[in-house]
Amino acid sequence: MVFSIGSMREMRQHRTGVRDAARAAALPGGWAARRRTHSAVCVTVAEYTARCGWAVVPGARAGRGGSACSCGRDGCGRPGAHPLDPSAEVPPGAGPEQAAQVWSRLPGASVLLPAGRSFDVIDVAEAPGRRAVVRLERMGLRLGPVLLTPTGRAQFFVAPGAAAELPQLLYRMGWDDARLDLRCLGPGDHVTAPPSDFGGLGPVRWLREPRQDTVRQPPEARLLLGTLAYVAHRERAYA
Repeated sequence: MVFSIGSMREMRQHRTGVRDAARAAALPGGWAARRRTHSAVCVTVAEYTARCGWAVVPGARAGRGGSACSCGRDGCGRPGAHPLDPSAEVPPGAGPEQAAQVWSRLPGASVLLPAGRSFDVIDVAEAPGRRAVVRLERMGLRLGPVLLTPTGRAQFFVAPGAAAELPQLLYRMGWDDARLDLRCLGPGDHVTAPPSDFGGLGPVRWLREPRQDTVRQPPEARLLLGTLAYVAHRERAYA
């Protein structure tokens, strides 16, 4: 799929609308604001499915500070950080109508993206992740989307299959015996995507937003892993 200049402008305008809706939802007087926020989430879900080619799963929400989970289970081990109903997944290519149908049944659900299909995710601490972005861009390497979580993590989207290959890749690069704060998310894992919050701790945001040249073909993990391992190692060594 090719994004036109017009479509990218529409995406930017939409993101501004999402931010405005979120601010409005935080104000008193609530029903109209909540409706605007619901509409903005549905349009964002459609951007991810139709324009990025990603599946989207409605996720649980947690109270402020990571308290009780909206799944309703006592003692939930992952409050606000897991799918609510995997069967309600919005598939790649779906439009806002299908997203609206799902979110009308699960109002307030967070937006989760399943790893292991269109992408895997390399997860590192935020500070070394930011340094890695600068290094990689100076090297002229093409980055995929990068998320920042309120728990202080940076999540790099890479080509699917990275989770299975990670131990062998680290071995080949000489990092297999290093104690790195680095992991890879693959099949069965999910990441929370904007405009949602994570576990009631705050919003997730893009450090590098999805772009037309990276969402369909994210970079191979081996191209980024050496730099990510290096900065993660330095962070630990000088902590």
